[in-house]
Amino acid sequence: MSARESIAANIVTVLSDMTSPALKKITREPFDYERLSNAQFPAAWLQSGDETRSDATTGTREAVISYRIVGFVKGTAIDTARNELIEAIEEALEVDRTRGGYASDTQITDVSTDEGVIDPIGGITMVAQVRYFYERGAL
Repeated sequence: MSARESIAANIVTVLSDMTSPALKKITREPFDYERLSNAQFPAAWLQSGDETRSDATTGTREAVISYRIVGFVKGTAIDTARNELIEAIEEALEVDRTRGGYASDTQITDVSTDEGVIDPIGGITMVAQVRYFYERGAL
C-alpha cells in the first residue's frame, strides 16, 4: 500500500473512532447528504487532494498532500453542531500527527462552513495537510 493510501486509511480509522460527536457515517466516497436518514448524522467523507513533491535528500523525496474532510450535521442548533464537529475532527487528528508512523506531520490548514446555505443541514469542509517522506521509486 502506498504512503498516500496508508495515510488516508489512518485518517478514516481515526475519524471512525471519534466519540463526541461520533460520526455515524465516514467514507472515502462522496455521498448525497440529502439522502441520509436522521440516524446517519453526523456524517463525513474524506478525499485525497493536491500534493506537492520535492527532493529532501539524495534518494529521499518529501511530499505534502492535502486531504479534504467534508462533514454534515443535522439538528436544531446547526452552528453549534458544526463547531463541535470541527473541534472533534481537529482534536482526533492531533492525537497522532504522524498518522500511525506514515507521516512526519499533520496540520489542519483550512476550515469552512456552508454558512447556512443547506439548512436544516450544516456542512463543513476541513483541509488537513500531511507531510511525509518516501524513498525515490518506492511509493
